[in-house]
Amino acid sequence: MKRIDTEAIVIGGGATGCGILRDLALRGIKAVLIEKNDIASGTTGRNHGLLHSGARYAVNDLESAQECIAENRILKKIARHCIEDTGGLFVTLPDDDPGYHRKLMEHCKYAGIPCEELSVGKALKIEPNLNPNALSALRVPDGTIDPFRLAAANILDAQEHGAKVHTHTFVTAIIQEGGTATGVHCHDTRTREDFEIFGRIIINASGVWGQRICALAGIELRMFPSKGAMVIIDYRLNSVVVNRCRIPSDGDIIVPGDTVSLIGTTSKRIEYSQIEELNVDDGEIEVLLADGEKLIPNLSRTRVLRAYSGVRPLIDVSGDVDGRTISRGIVLIDHAARDGVEGLVTIAGGKLMTYRLMAQMAVDLACKKLDVSRKCSTHREPLPGSELTMLPSKHIKYFTGIPQSVVGSTLYRHGERVRQILSLSKHNYALICECEMVCEGEVEYAIRNLNVKDLVDLRRRTRIGMGPCQGELCSYRAAGLFTRLKVATSDESNGMLIDFLEERWKGMKPILWGDGLREAEFTYWIYQGLFGLGDVAMRGEEGDK
Repeated sequence: MKRIDTEAIVIGGGATGCGILRDLALRGIKAVLIEKNDIASGTTGRNHGLLHSGARYAVNDLESAQECIAENRILKKIARHCIEDTGGLFVTLPDDDPGYHRKLMEHCKYAGIPCEELSVGKALKIEPNLNPNALSALRVPDGTIDPFRLAAANILDAQEHGAKVHTHTFVTAIIQEGGTATGVHCHDTRTREDFEIFGRIIINASGVWGQRICALAGIELRMFPSKGAMVIIDYRLNSVVVNRCRIPSDGDIIVPGDTVSLIGTTSKRIEYSQIEELNVDDGEIEVLLADGEKLIPNLSRTRVLRAYSGVRPLIDVSGDVDGRTISRGIVLIDHAARDGVEGLVTIAGGKLMTYRLMAQMAVDLACKKLDVSRKCSTHREPLPGSELTMLPSKHIKYFTGIPQSVVGSTLYRHGERVRQILSLSKHNYALICECEMVCEGEVEYAIRNLNVKDLVDLRRRTRIGMGPCQGELCSYRAAGLFTRLKVATSDESNGMLIDFLEERWKGMKPILWGDGLREAEFTYWIYQGLFGLGDVAMRGEEGDK
């Protein structure tokens, strides 16, 4: 059996795991990351993409609020191309307690969060679609962050500093010798190869799946999964983040993200056995749309694109196990001290906002165990693409001859790396996805450099299929590129296309009414009727038999 030797093994390719891999690599520690699916395919990729100012937690969780505002300031410097600094509003509606407005201002002051009181008229100038019946408004430094871009940039930097990554690979066993975790047994689901990795420290950063990883080492770690559901609207309804000024509840936040807006979230405790089979029910969608409409009335005249949900990886440290009130605080566990198993560390809890801090905490502990003295630098080293070397206008001038919309969108998603992506070749800037302005050169760059194995991975790196058409007109072009670039056979590309459309269907199914239903039927007609994809799927099934 193949054997890999390294110093540190990271389990989990969410934002925290990716941040840990980068931190380890920047400190000169050899590291390997194992992810059972794709980068950011779990909880990281299933949130609303809010760059928290911390105001949302200021009243009930001061520590989380302070962590959020500190990381907010750091991420705006090191991850510019992953962030849109929109600003945010907290709005009091006629149904809300008017006293919460003043209370939130006071607690933001305690937490060090800038919080400005605005007249409703000024708030409407900032966000014209806001409910004009609002009673009061506050402005805070919220923003938006693309979790896929953030995770991929961390991985890219780690790999450029020598780290290794294995996606679509399960950890099937924790190898122990004399009470010390020394390695992991893995299974690659694509090559069907089994192999082992040995290292001096294993960091379990697998989020809600951390309970299972601990169980492989004979350790009991109880998690309390909390499901959060969201819906996506088919265009960008608001230009700033809009929050309801009340104790956090369901449907009280609308976040603009690239070409769409998201309404979130719900919070519902689920059994651990349900974490792999998440569904968004009718009741959750009704609550999100009804409460979202109170914040922005125009929402009732929009089309819902899809609904999805994620699981918060919460750990009970206080006895409080309710989904909404259990702490979002960071939990770092040294299993040598807690369970007598040396060489294994678990990091969990927290939020996307605090992924970098969580990574720093876990790597600080790892360094202590490895006797490495080099300090963390991730708070000052920009991620690949976020180096500030040139004004956007100079990039656009450099690519004279290529449509500005293509250059601007590529620059927006990949920052300074745009020079490695675009060229004046017509093939290079030919459009693959009109909704998100993704060109052929960007697809090739993602396949060659960003650990893309299939169309679903490609969606997370480029936003193909995430705009209003949901992959209807771009997925078959992208599938063809896999074959033309000689990274997949035609049969493999067809299989990727089927998997991609089925994955998109899961999110569309809960919202099939009106125009959404009509578009789904149109997509079905194109692929099943015009392209004969159903016949391809049947041939594949016969082959399997």
